[in-house]
Amino acid sequence: MGLQIPAGLNFESWERAGRQLAGLVDSSAWWLGDWLVYGKDNYGDRYEMGIRAAGLKYQTLRNYAWVSRRFDVTRRRATLSFQHHAEVASLPVPEQEHWLDTAEQMKWTTKQLRNAIQNSREDAAGRTDRTVRRLEVPDNRFREWRKAAERLGTDLDEWVLTTLDHAAERTLELQEALADAPEGGA
Repeated sequence: MGLQIPAGLNFESWERAGRQLAGLVDSSAWWLGDWLVYGKDNYGDRYEMGIRAAGLKYQTLRNYAWVSRRFDVTRRRATLSFQHHAEVASLPVPEQEHWLDTAEQMKWTTKQLRNAIQNSREDAAGRTDRTVRRLEVPDNRFREWRKAAERLGTDLDEWVLTTLDHAAERTLELQEALADAPEGGA
């Protein structure tokens, strides 16, 4: 009923254990969903007795089963969480593939994926004040940007936009000041 962690465990081992535990938790959502799908398909009404016997919340299992049914094992992305898949499960298959491909390539969190989908829907509904651009960024810079955003407790996209807006404002102010300065210096 608990995790025994040896005293003196180094950070790298502790961090690796966390990644492994997170992988188990994520996998368990798929396993439980697949278990429920199998039970429903093979045992009819009796599968509800199995759910009760397992002691798990029915609504949670229903959600797991719904996502599992929407993604055949061959379409599941090991690099993305169950929750990433749940975010796109209601979409048509081509859109699911598009968003999962993008989330993998951009290494998006679930929240970033959800925001991108929402922004896309808003754009499709007539919002034209946003333009999606692609910017090639070396991994080391991206990691630094993400770390800076996390330390400020903000989303990476928001951090980038705020930082660029601030830099643009300062650059324009400086250019205006230089243009207004008398020749020969101030």
